[in-house]
Amino acid sequence: MAKELDYYQVLGVARGASEDETKRAYRKMAMQHHPDRNPGNKEAEQKFKECAEAYEVLSDPEKRGLYDRYGRAGLRGAGLHDFAHADAGDIFDLFRDVFFGFDEGFGFGRAARARGPGRGQSLRVAVEVPLKEVATGARRTIEIKRLEQCPACGGAGAKRGTKPAVCPACHGHGRLQRGNGFFRMITDCGHCGGSGKVINDPCPDCRGAGRKSEQKTIEIVIPPGIHAGQQVRLADQGDAGEPGGQRGDLYVVVDVAADPFFEREGNHLFCRVPIGFAQAALGGEIEVPTLNGPHKLTLKPGTQSGEVLRLDGKGLPDIHGFARGDLLVQVIVEVPQKLSRQQKDLLQQYAAAEAKSPLPQREKFLERLRKYFADGGAKS
Repeated sequence: MAKELDYYQVLGVARGASEDETKRAYRKMAMQHHPDRNPGNKEAEQKFKECAEAYEVLSDPEKRGLYDRYGRAGLRGAGLHDFAHADAGDIFDLFRDVFFGFDEGFGFGRAARARGPGRGQSLRVAVEVPLKEVATGARRTIEIKRLEQCPACGGAGAKRGTKPAVCPACHGHGRLQRGNGFFRMITDCGHCGGSGKVINDPCPDCRGAGRKSEQKTIEIVIPPGIHAGQQVRLADQGDAGEPGGQRGDLYVVVDVAADPFFEREGNHLFCRVPIGFAQAALGGEIEVPTLNGPHKLTLKPGTQSGEVLRLDGKGLPDIHGFARGDLLVQVIVEVPQKLSRQQKDLLQQYAAAEAKSPLPQREKFLERLRKYFADGGAKS
């Protein structure tokens, strides 16, 4: 049985190597074993593929975490490329940005390829929802401006009855190549913009662009339990692509409006409810808000200010379908600032009785205070 690859050993880096260290190591090893530098050397080609596989895993935090915990077996289903059967040139195409820091640039023994139809631009909009709709999910109808294929020319950009011509500069490839040998510079054709075609008689409706901006009405569904800042992706709802190219996507960024009663902590809700001194001392039933309406809550006698009571399952749903959050109710004992004559008389009677039999925490405090002074703790 073949020995399993150690990706760190393949690139010659430590397990704690940073992203930059990993990239530098990959660049060095891939250059060393590139087939163009080792023509006909099957061992070098194999090492080149191993370097690509190792870099794909170690440069991706999620894949790297799976690999560190479970080895290569943990990467099953993680979208790892089959480098063992890949063409060496395709491997370089996938990682050429690692060598030069941009997508188009230097080729290693690869002919310039014609660029396929361009995909449309993805769009992003923001919507705000109240907390109540986070609990239930929501629907919104939004207006956006996006590029649509020009109906007059079908997106070709050429006047009806005519067709785009093959670019005379790149002969339809869309790219130009300069230089020979190991380093060859490949760039988009400046004459046709990389499309491989030129329009001699442009469509008057879109002026040769092939697409026009239009106002569109789109309905979006916001799932229950969504968090502020999360996005809803609507596939193929962005700008139209070039003829034959895929549409872009539409990303809806959700913001959650501040609520007058509740604060959110994950899927839990937190609410402060003021109560009177008599309610706290005697206990009884109080009414608290929930997202589904008022709820009766029973206080035990002697409830303390700041005490938190939990209502299971009265929070928010989990966006991934896990258990629903809870509602945490903190009761705050409110001291009256103005008293009627009757209230003052009653409280003075209570205070007199309390002085003869202080509350437990008060009694402990007074005892510590007496000891503090007796030990000279207040010496100046």
